[in-house]
Amino acid sequence: MSTRAESLASSLESVKSRIDQAAKSVDRALEEITLIAVTKTYPASDAEILSKLGVTDFGENRDSEGAEKAASVEGTWHFQGQIQSKKLKSISSWASVIHSIDSLEHLAKLAKALENSGKVMDVFLQLSLDGDSGRGGVLASDLSPLADFVVKNPSLALMGLMCVPPVAAEVEESFAKIQMEHLRFLRGYPQAIYLSAGMSSDFESAIKHGATHIRVGSEILGSRSYPQ
Repeated sequence: MSTRAESLASSLESVKSRIDQAAKSVDRALEEITLIAVTKTYPASDAEILSKLGVTDFGENRDSEGAEKAASVEGTWHFQGQIQSKKLKSISSWASVIHSIDSLEHLAKLAKALENSGKVMDVFLQLSLDGDSGRGGVLASDLSPLADFVVKNPSLALMGLMCVPPVAAEVEESFAKIQMEHLRFLRGYPQAIYLSAGMSSDFESAIKHGATHIRVGSEILGSRSYPQ
């Protein structure tokens, strides 16, 4: 095993152990939680190593990276970045799940891109706790029109909600509120049983508050170096 493979294997096992401990602390089954390895900025070779280590779900924030890696590494590919309308057709060609839907315009364009393809896209609606438009998402009061569109469209499947806590907010308080909003949403949309919440810095708290999908990058792959 190469040095990189050994490093990824060790980090992955550590994250899995922490997921297990967090789940057990609130009497949840490990099988309830999907670990998405976020490979943004890392080469496809890392995704290939993780695939050989048993990872089946991968996350990307950019269409171009996702398209390239999905073509070479088998798995369930999740798009979780902010959406550009012009990229939706391409995203729909390689992603199986989109986590960041926050507008009717994007839903309409996505449905159009999927028309006659026979493909059904799993979607999470992005919830915003504070209404900060720069970070994406909609307030809980604005979710219903989006959910209704998804439910009525045969090319789309409503998974649930995705949320990233506000930057300055207290973590446990934020995830408690996210969980509360998800439970409230479920009353109107009982099929939306999944909650995408939690990243490298806070996934344990997210699990304790009902997250079913956690998006972990740096804790598995290491600190990122972004182009200047």
